[in-house]
Amino acid sequence: MEEPRFNEIKTVLISVTDKTGIVDFAKGLMRFGVTILSTGGTARLLRDNGVRVMEVSDYTGFPEMMDGRLKTLHPKIEGGLLAIRDNEKHMASAKEQGIGMIDMVVVNLYRFEDTVAKEGCTLEQAIENIDIGGPTMLRAGAKNHTYVTVVTDPADHPAILKEMGSNEGCISTTTNFALAVKAFQLTARYDGAISNYLGTINPDGDEIIFPSTLTIQVAKTQDLRYGENPHQKAAFYRETDHGAVGLANARQLQGKELSYNNIMDGDAAWRMVCDLTPPAAVIIKHANPCCAATSDTVHNAYRRALATDPVSAFGGIVALNRHVTGKTALELCETFYEIIIAPAFFPEAKRILAGKKDLRVLEMPLFGERAIPGFDFRRVAGGLLAQDWDNIAFNVRNCKVVTKRRPTDDEYLDMYFGWSLVKHVKSNAILFAANCQLVGVGAGQMSRVDSVKIARMKANLPTKGCIMASDAFFPFRDGIDLAAEAGITAVIQPGESVRDAEVIKAADEHGLAMIFTGTRHFKH
Repeated sequence: MEEPRFNEIKTVLISVTDKTGIVDFAKGLMRFGVTILSTGGTARLLRDNGVRVMEVSDYTGFPEMMDGRLKTLHPKIEGGLLAIRDNEKHMASAKEQGIGMIDMVVVNLYRFEDTVAKEGCTLEQAIENIDIGGPTMLRAGAKNHTYVTVVTDPADHPAILKEMGSNEGCISTTTNFALAVKAFQLTARYDGAISNYLGTINPDGDEIIFPSTLTIQVAKTQDLRYGENPHQKAAFYRETDHGAVGLANARQLQGKELSYNNIMDGDAAWRMVCDLTPPAAVIIKHANPCCAATSDTVHNAYRRALATDPVSAFGGIVALNRHVTGKTALELCETFYEIIIAPAFFPEAKRILAGKKDLRVLEMPLFGERAIPGFDFRRVAGGLLAQDWDNIAFNVRNCKVVTKRRPTDDEYLDMYFGWSLVKHVKSNAILFAANCQLVGVGAGQMSRVDSVKIARMKANLPTKGCIMASDAFFPFRDGIDLAAEAGITAVIQPGESVRDAEVIKAADEHGLAMIFTGTRHFKH
């Protein structure tokens, strides 16, 4: 690789929507005697704060017009950014046309994403927030990064001023290249957001959920030691929507870096516990719940959850949906866990958990009533599947009772608990629960009746008096017969099998109550 060269910064163009730190940055640049060009509101702000500024319209001899749509698209701007300084023809053309060189461009873009995220945003408002001049300058400067420094992120201001201070007002080509990459990533994200938004607009009025071309941009959070297995390389990326709630934006209080499998299981645990309204605890192994319960306090919920299957809980991921107290932290420390996730931890709990140096502790808010933004993606060879999230509203009391016996109030409560969990279990999924406590799980089997058998086999607590939740319909009555044999008293399932009548008859014969949700929850 060639040795980096250093370019002196003599002329800077500043035109920003996000004005965070821009005054301090401009004042820092002034110490190096640079000429600062600027536009509109940015120029006024800088001038009002004592920064010497030349308006771009004065520099180009061409006024801003068309409500600001046209101000920087001019040969004196684009030529000053694109000219190759070592190319005699370029420089001769620039001299002939009176084009001076621009050594740094400081630009961020109109807030298109924020605009379209506002409720009631019209197409006209969205269109007016599509930046034209900004991306053009960024792309021009980034293309010519050997000579031009492109600044898009206020977080980079201090490092740039420091480098200029160490190099007599110069910036290295190494730095310019890194900043150019950021600039192209920004314009790619920006254009992608515009494309995605306009792709959902149908002039005929019909709703379009999935645009014909979908652009996705994610930012790398960390390189991982390996993937699911040690021979696989891996990295963790987060969505660039900084307002998104999720594991990618969790606050890690302590412990080693998360592994690939930690992230997968942590996300599964957190999404499960978000679906439970009362104080709740869930323990995950291999993306399936092995322990879960609700109670009057999160401490009692954890104790009841652990009783589900304390053997499988070892080495699992715990998620709780309330603040963790010192008392709960003490009990958590009695079992080996990889991760503990909660909305918050009281100071005493943090102190206690700190004694487990390798334990990863994550603070992350709950979704509550909000839907997960964006799409649920699944990669396949040569393509990508996209769907909306499985978060359909559900009221257990509105489900159709198909048996002679109606569920009791306690059974309804347990069926709501079981239905909230079973959608997170790998299909074919069967779940036994009683008193809002998980009792047994049968996950990922090729036949539903085998899942029933496994749920009974895995039960550490009595199955008599439990409800059974099934993520999809029963194709035959055998699953109901086995459930009744295990002591199940009520069943919640989607229904809509061609043998529903046979399955309902089996439930009636055993005196079970059964309700149909009409909604399936496959999870592959």
